[in-house]
Amino acid sequence: MRQLKITKQITQRNDDTINRYFNEISKYPMVTAEEEVELSVRIRAGDTDALNKLVQANLRFVISVAKQYQNQGLSFSDLINEGNLGLVKAAKRFDETRGFKFISYAVWWIRQSIMQAISEQTRVVRLPLNRLSSINKIKKAIPYLEQEFQREPTDSEIAGHLDISKTEVETANQIKKRQVSFDKPLSLDGDNDFNLYDIVQTEHFPSPDNNLMQESVEENIRRAMCKLSERESKILTMSFGLCNTPVFSLHDIASKYEMSAERIRQIKRNALDKLKLLLKENYAFLEY
Repeated sequence: MRQLKITKQITQRNDDTINRYFNEISKYPMVTAEEEVELSVRIRAGDTDALNKLVQANLRFVISVAKQYQNQGLSFSDLINEGNLGLVKAAKRFDETRGFKFISYAVWWIRQSIMQAISEQTRVVRLPLNRLSSINKIKKAIPYLEQEFQREPTDSEIAGHLDISKTEVETANQIKKRQVSFDKPLSLDGDNDFNLYDIVQTEHFPSPDNNLMQESVEENIRRAMCKLSERESKILTMSFGLCNTPVFSLHDIASKYEMSAERIRQIKRNALDKLKLLLKENYAFLEY
């Protein structure tokens, strides 16, 4: 079977805005190495026009770098925007006395800016840039090795190709999976609003706000109990086992307070009536 080789990356250009951007930046002239030196000196002196000229002359290189990071959670336009920020940082920091071209220095800043954005904006848990870099290398190596071996490569083969440890490959494969929101609609056609909660959640699993609602109820009860007399508060606490205390019977409570069970029942009823007034509509669970 003849081996297929991929020589070009496909750039999505369906967006009219991106097409217009491509056409616009193609109008900016390139600068020579001598002009880069001159512009760099002017930039350090605070010349904004020189900064703009150097950045505009190299905007097309940002697109080339951004292509390498497509389909990783950010749109192509966002990748270009982040890369442009890195290009501006490079223009401000470039040292022309080192003798190399500006774009050779700027590529690192462009990549760093794009990778930082992917790490911070596309994941709930932020990954260190070195981990993100490893994931990207492995992701690019897999299609190449699949063509070479005509099958899916093993972790050992990927590690050997990239000259890294097998453990690093295994770790990268474990953390590269992205989170999925339970609130995300299952259909994008807008005809329904079903999400993962409708499929996964059952009566055996509490709703996500269950703990929050429980804490709110407990706080309301605590505040209302503080407005009762000390005896009423203690009798209710012992009767219902509030605040993680044991539940006592009327006879046990009556014995503690040296009262009759009927008198304890009356105090309990009066205390509940007061709580109902204090809690207003939040007392359904207190019915007796």
